[in-house]
Amino acid sequence: MTHFLISFPSAAMVISDEDFPDVVRDSHAVIQEAKDAGVYVFGGGIDEDVDPVLVAGDGTVTDGTYPQTMQLNGGYTILDLPSREAALEWAKKIAASCRCSQEVRAFQYDPLA
Repeated sequence: MTHFLISFPSAAMVISDEDFPDVVRDSHAVIQEAKDAGVYVFGGGIDEDVDPVLVAGDGTVTDGTYPQTMQLNGGYTILDLPSREAALEWAKKIAASCRCSQEVRAFQYDPLA
């Protein structure tokens, strides 16, 4: 089994206030389906009201983050799946429920994790 990250940036999720309750209902239903299937590991969204900080190797904490991750935001789901094909099937369900495209990435296996 491999952990897959299925995600989208905040800007991708453009829905009307009228459609919002349906998106919430549908996305929660897909997550419940993943839980019922035993593949759900973790999910949520980056809290964009909390500014990121960068912690250096010496423990120094500074405001901000790496320049290339300044736009890191949105929603994330991590599923434990047998294949990339299975991840793509779950991403299709999540994309339909959230009404936006999803990016799929595999985590590298770490035997100590």
